[in-house]
Amino acid sequence: MNGALIPHTPIAVDFWSLRRAGSARLFFLSHMHSDHTVGLSSTWAQPLYCSPITAHLLHRRLQVSKQWIRALEVGESHVLPLDEIGQETMTVTLIDANHCPGSVMFLFEGYFGTILYTGDFRYTPSMLKEPALRVGKQIHILYLDNTNCNPALVVPSQQEATRQIIELIRKHPQHNIKIGLYSLGKESLLEQLALEFRTWVVLRPRRLELVQLLGLADVFTVEENAGRIHAVDHNEICHSAMLHWNQTHPTIAILPTSRKIHSTHPDIHIIPYSDHSSYSELRAFVAALNPCQVIPIVSGQPCRHYFQDSLSPMLSMPLIPDSVRQYMSSSSRKQRFLWLLERRLKKPRTQGVVFESLEENADQCQPDRDSKELKEENLSPWPRDLEKQPPLCSLQIKKQLLPDFCDKEWDKLVPFSKSQGMITLVTAPVGLSVQLRPTDEEVILPKTVEETGIGLHLVSTRDSDGPATIGTQSAWMSQDVPQPPSSRAAPLLTTEFTGLALKYLLTPVNFFHTEFCSRRFDQQVEKYHTTLAAVGVQNDSLV
Repeated sequence: MNGALIPHTPIAVDFWSLRRAGSARLFFLSHMHSDHTVGLSSTWAQPLYCSPITAHLLHRRLQVSKQWIRALEVGESHVLPLDEIGQETMTVTLIDANHCPGSVMFLFEGYFGTILYTGDFRYTPSMLKEPALRVGKQIHILYLDNTNCNPALVVPSQQEATRQIIELIRKHPQHNIKIGLYSLGKESLLEQLALEFRTWVVLRPRRLELVQLLGLADVFTVEENAGRIHAVDHNEICHSAMLHWNQTHPTIAILPTSRKIHSTHPDIHIIPYSDHSSYSELRAFVAALNPCQVIPIVSGQPCRHYFQDSLSPMLSMPLIPDSVRQYMSSSSRKQRFLWLLERRLKKPRTQGVVFESLEENADQCQPDRDSKELKEENLSPWPRDLEKQPPLCSLQIKKQLLPDFCDKEWDKLVPFSKSQGMITLVTAPVGLSVQLRPTDEEVILPKTVEETGIGLHLVSTRDSDGPATIGTQSAWMSQDVPQPPSSRAAPLLTTEFTGLALKYLLTPVNFFHTEFCSRRFDQQVEKYHTTLAAVGVQNDSLV
């Protein structure tokens, strides 16, 4: 990842890890190459500043929402706030980086002094004529593209490299030309070759959309046989591909790059055409700017000692204004919270059994009125207290059933409902109907359904005009057994199902677990009542 957090500021350039961003508040994207967008995706939800072309590509290719993209015009100065009250501001100017479509350098000016972040760039003398880089402006910190910062690496100018490519193509007048490129960049080279050889350049549809956006000459097409120059992905150029292409038509391939690449076929030609500044160009650029400090962008490739003779005296580190310090601190906490929230929401949901009341209006949970009472009152494990229990909020029950899932940090943030596939149990007074059903049919095996009777619809024999019958076996009816059309009553549950239903109603909540099984349940219930009986015998002996 080629990006940086600028110390003592809320500025981050090409840096997209919120977890590691610390106090960064303002995020900038220099261009759309993949090594500068690591961590940037459609889930990004912070304001992001870039050039208009990069803004278009960012939305089209990475699906970043437009509400977070702030397109800034190139060559103009823009004032941005550095705190929440607008007391401190900075000026940022975007300068064409001559690297790929939409690539820019950022010139930041504020309480921290003047900082120039080049991103990836290819130096040309015309850059020094930019009003923002006028002669006499002191650059305090220069973040420099040091990709080719090596005296032993000879990189010709783009004009010289283009001439070498043209000469190579002229030596093969009957050949098709495959030019291996990255997904973005060197479109102007393709345009120049098309005009030089009076041929169409065949592109993929995705790249054609880009060149149309750039307003280049109408020399590009997607028709495979329209021209002899084809732009392909650089990974496609290999030994096997060359054999395949030459079976149908004589073909040569060109890789325009300054990277050290081993040719795997005699018809693969590597031309040192680079979109990064050469060592001599970097020397000229730094000497003209005369900055106080040079910081390399590409880590692991130090270059500071190459420019010691071109640096101005170092200045003392400026103090961070209090409003900016508070802004950076609060931003860090908010970003940490959002990161934690995103991780929690991505966790898989636990499947289980839903226990609910059939009466839609039966004592609904009222958090505002009952939250304090629910915190102070614990569920009683004794069956005789069940009728005195008020209806319980499903979130409190969930915390008792899934203590590992509901830690303290998320007590009030994680919603809970039937649709999440969790266990919901409403402890209703005797007489209210109870429905037992699985939240996910795939979770509960047919054997378990047969053993537990899950799927039965248990209802009280309540008349529309009279009270429900309570406390007898006839009070519970089975929905699964056919009912006479003239009667609302259903056949009685078997003794086995009736006993099981009473077990559910008379057993403490903490006996229910997501990995539900009737055998385990019966064993736990038996153990529980055995313990109660032992305690009762012990109490009687003490009396």
